[in-house]
Amino acid sequence: MPWQDNSGNKGSGRGPWGQPPRNGSGGNNNGGGNRGGSEPPDLEELLQASRQRLKRAFPGRGGRGGGGGRGPQMNKSVFGLAAAGVLGLWLFSGIYQVAPGELAVVTTFGDYDDVSGPGLHWHIPSPIQAVRKEPVLDVRDMNIPASDRRSGTLSPGLMLTGDKNIVDIAFTVQWRIKSDVIATEGQDMPGVAQYLFNIDEPEALVRMTGEAAMREVVGRNTLDFVQTDGRLDVAQQSEELMQTALDSYRSGIQIERVNMTLAEPPTNEVNEAFRDVQAAEQNQATVIQNARQYTNQVVPEARGQAQRILEEAGAYAAERTADARGQAARFDEIYVEYARAPEVTRQRMYLETVERVLGDMDKVIIDQDAGSGVVPYLPLNELRSQRGETGNE
Repeated sequence: MPWQDNSGNKGSGRGPWGQPPRNGSGGNNNGGGNRGGSEPPDLEELLQASRQRLKRAFPGRGGRGGGGGRGPQMNKSVFGLAAAGVLGLWLFSGIYQVAPGELAVVTTFGDYDDVSGPGLHWHIPSPIQAVRKEPVLDVRDMNIPASDRRSGTLSPGLMLTGDKNIVDIAFTVQWRIKSDVIATEGQDMPGVAQYLFNIDEPEALVRMTGEAAMREVVGRNTLDFVQTDGRLDVAQQSEELMQTALDSYRSGIQIERVNMTLAEPPTNEVNEAFRDVQAAEQNQATVIQNARQYTNQVVPEARGQAQRILEEAGAYAAERTADARGQAARFDEIYVEYARAPEVTRQRMYLETVERVLGDMDKVIIDQDAGSGVVPYLPLNELRSQRGETGNE
């Protein structure tokens, strides 16, 4: 389609931008009917088609004298809708979501403003406010001293003990970002904001603080205490010192735990000697434990036997006392009977005494007046058998 001049200047032969036509023959290009396959499309036709589309999209107010030739114009309503749409998109970009286990720090022109917890939130979009999210529940592990990447072993952490000995120490530190949303008393920002604004290299800070705290605690104790019974105490004291130092720096870092993984002398010879000492101490502890166990077993038995002996002695004393009292009472009764009939009582006592003395004897006594010349028949075998049966009964 050829361009047409709607400005009222017919026959001027100028294009839509005021330039003369390419072929200098007038305002058209013969309707475009003579364009061959090798001739490029007419630029004026393309511009005219684009202009018509803009008119349909943004109709302008035509002025006097054919003002439509001044190009498309936007009215107030279209401009207002476009501005409202841009503003809505800008405000919508301020919506953000915080995942569980995270905290978001809101900054206004780079300064701390607020901390928001998990959920859906909104902030004034950039460039006024910005949001930085940090995982506050993730516990991070750090080996101190750092491991050698080439050999995979730990670099020596030689430390001086309180008794002027050298010990090789290695430990791990578990730490995380503090999860408080509101600043604690005496602090200007919550822990996660302190973590973002107050420190640049948190891992380096934790490493240096851990080494300093461990060296201080090891320097206050002896080698034997650090290597044996005091390992847990040394780790706990180091943890407390680290937390105190990090809080003084307002770093926003929480130390979860300190675990000692190595506490040995620096040389093999010293290490072997110390292991022998540890083995001897363990044997000593075993012997002491066995002795205590034997003591706990023997002492109650001895006490039980002593108590049994005391009870038996008491029973024997009571028995003998009762028997003596019974014999005394019997003697009193016999004395009363003797006073009444002395001869009878004397004969009875004699017979009873003889019977008690000779009752167990295997003898037969024959009176000399029993007879002479004739040997009486004595059933000795029967008497012995009867005596044995009587003794068994």
